[in-house]
Amino acid sequence: MSTHHHHEIPNLRTLLGSRRGGGTRGRGRGRGPPGSSHEGNEAARDNAVRNTDQDAAGSRVSCVKLGYLLDPYAQFFAIQPSTRRLPLLNRGTYVRTSAIDLLVDRFMTIAPDAPKQIVSLGAGTDTRFFRLRDKYPEATIIYHEIDFPANTTAKLNSIQRHAQLYSKLRTTPPSSPLALESMASSYHSPTYNIHALDLRTLAIFEDGQLPSLPNLDPSTPTLILSEMCLVYLQASVVSKILSAFLDRYVPAPTPISLVLYEPILPNDAFGRTMISNLSTRDIHLPTLATYPKLADERLRLKSQGFSNGFKAADTDFIWREWVSEDEKERVAGLEMLDELEELELLLRHYCIAWGWRDGGEGGLFTTAWKDTRQQEEG
Repeated sequence: MSTHHHHEIPNLRTLLGSRRGGGTRGRGRGRGPPGSSHEGNEAARDNAVRNTDQDAAGSRVSCVKLGYLLDPYAQFFAIQPSTRRLPLLNRGTYVRTSAIDLLVDRFMTIAPDAPKQIVSLGAGTDTRFFRLRDKYPEATIIYHEIDFPANTTAKLNSIQRHAQLYSKLRTTPPSSPLALESMASSYHSPTYNIHALDLRTLAIFEDGQLPSLPNLDPSTPTLILSEMCLVYLQASVVSKILSAFLDRYVPAPTPISLVLYEPILPNDAFGRTMISNLSTRDIHLPTLATYPKLADERLRLKSQGFSNGFKAADTDFIWREWVSEDEKERVAGLEMLDELEELELLLRHYCIAWGWRDGGEGGLFTTAWKDTRQQEEG
């Protein structure tokens, strides 16, 4: 279920050409239509999704090296020496990361002494836990990551290799490497938990038995993050996974919220090209057709049970409205970006959606996120 990648962007020049009446040459030629081959494909698809995680790690390193993002930990998880990404893609990674950071920071700073729980779905190489430990050294954070065993094993191996990482885990003595067998795929502690689990197993519990998520606290206010993760699953499966959290793992009245980052607008020229480019790499986004617009994302959050707030904005709006003028100027100075039209097009095809259930007025998320601006249209 791994996340965080922007490699699936269409070739924008051809695309803008095609918008002006050019052709769409050679797209996906020589492949059967999506779904033309069967079960052997499920494993191949899972693998394709898992591999997006290294793209993500590379994108973060690219942004860090150029000064878009401050993240001393990204380098420890990227396997390949990083290639510099297109300015367009760096900007996309910057906007989406800053938007999620802002929502997480609001969550962390409301009732700063109260424990907080974060569950990152398809976390892959994500470094958020380590960054939060630095930013909020006094806070009580119970952090959970859920991902395929292949990804969690790789992550734990990286953590074991780097003191900068394992020293953050509050092991005793504080600086000793993880007491893990080599190639362990899970790690559990009161502050940081890596669960090696296919997320789909949360949707198929028999006899009311859900997979155990050690140290997940049903009474601690919980933020669920899905950064390009749930979009790879069928909408009905996603709905069951979220119900497992809302009804079983973190039942009412505990405050619970969801922050999603995923693509939107699959039906225009750009969206169709994006989907077609992805399918040639065996990557499919089943929920994209179910929630094509911002209004659909909001309705989905509301009907899923995040009834006290349900907001959404595309990343173009977020860049314009959430990022200060000073910061815009700083970012603009990092590298030349001529393709402003393309950037806007790209950013309009991704969104952040955030919803919560916390009892309403005076509730934790209602207070933290009440003035987070969303788009009115769409």
